[in-house]
Amino acid sequence: MIKHIFAKAIVLTGEVINNAYLTIEDGKFTKISQDKPANGEIIEYRDSIIAPGLVDTHIHGYQGHDVMDNDLEGLKVISEGLLSCGVTSWLPTTLTASTEELDAVCQTIGEHYLEVTGAKIRGIFLEGPFFTEKYKGAQNPKYMGDPSIEKLDKWNELSNDLVNKIAIAPEREGVTPFIHFATEKGISTALAHSDATFEQAEKAVQAGATIFIHTYNGMSGLHHREPGMVGAALALDNVYAEVICDGHHVHPAAAKVVKKARGAEEMVLVTDCMRAGGLGEGQSTLGEFDVVVKDGQARLADSGNLAGSILELKDAVNNIVKWGVATPAEALRMASLAPAKSVGISDVCGQIAPGFEADFIVLNDEMALEATYLNGELRYQA
Repeated sequence: MIKHIFAKAIVLTGEVINNAYLTIEDGKFTKISQDKPANGEIIEYRDSIIAPGLVDTHIHGYQGHDVMDNDLEGLKVISEGLLSCGVTSWLPTTLTASTEELDAVCQTIGEHYLEVTGAKIRGIFLEGPFFTEKYKGAQNPKYMGDPSIEKLDKWNELSNDLVNKIAIAPEREGVTPFIHFATEKGISTALAHSDATFEQAEKAVQAGATIFIHTYNGMSGLHHREPGMVGAALALDNVYAEVICDGHHVHPAAAKVVKKARGAEEMVLVTDCMRAGGLGEGQSTLGEFDVVVKDGQARLADSGNLAGSILELKDAVNNIVKWGVATPAEALRMASLAPAKSVGISDVCGQIAPGFEADFIVLNDEMALEATYLNGELRYQA
């Protein structure tokens, strides 16, 4: 069955093509053309924008479930729910926890990830446990330690080589050989929850680290005599900087600084969403900690620290357009192509191009999500 999706604009990797038809055959994109097709079904979105399905490379949970629950049914609920957020690919994200817990979660995801039927699991992001206690955020410091090649190797093996991103603090012991090992395994090393100096962060990047996790949050700040982790995220070449654009984690002007420094190609929109996402206000948990969700924020009940977010990726896209940080096309690429590239999966998702699985979203002029398609099939309609 051949389908042609007509839209007012289609966001491609290097351009936006207007008043065009997107052709889909056997669940894959085949071509983009402004000529009306001679045969096949035509689906019209005459006043809408089509963009690649969004890619969330940093998300802990959604709709009452958390990756650390180690529950396949929960992963399925998250996966289905993410379609309403415009997300078609994601990395289940762990927390700093015991080695045994992380062993179990990696094994469960590795053995069952193909069983989810919503947004596709494209890897695993291990957020921790090799962090610094000073910037623990909502992570449990009792499990923090120096990077262990042996542990990463086991987690990757248990997951059937699905781990493709791990975050560490660059001031810990053994960072350079750890990054070299991760790189050899095809795992992107990210830097986070760290009190590192600029030089320590730079050394980690020289060793092969390529991503700064939730820039500004949980890291040493920018000072004119010690640029710290934030300075490294802004100044170093060929790295990606994640930003949580919910209006609570960073000021719109701070997001604009990252965009000016990194450009749309290297600024990555993420949610860091936790289990309360999609549920509204009330009591929740993150790992072993109690969380209160109020006024659009998730905060630890005891310290008041931000505990991830309840942000949906479609809203992050909307926010940075509304804040004047990016054009609609840039914002959409910052939530699809840029995250996919940052973890080496842009060969399977994050762009509309012939041969790719037909995962895409439809938005109106106000950047509100109208529909989500997976393999060319309508799976969510607003």
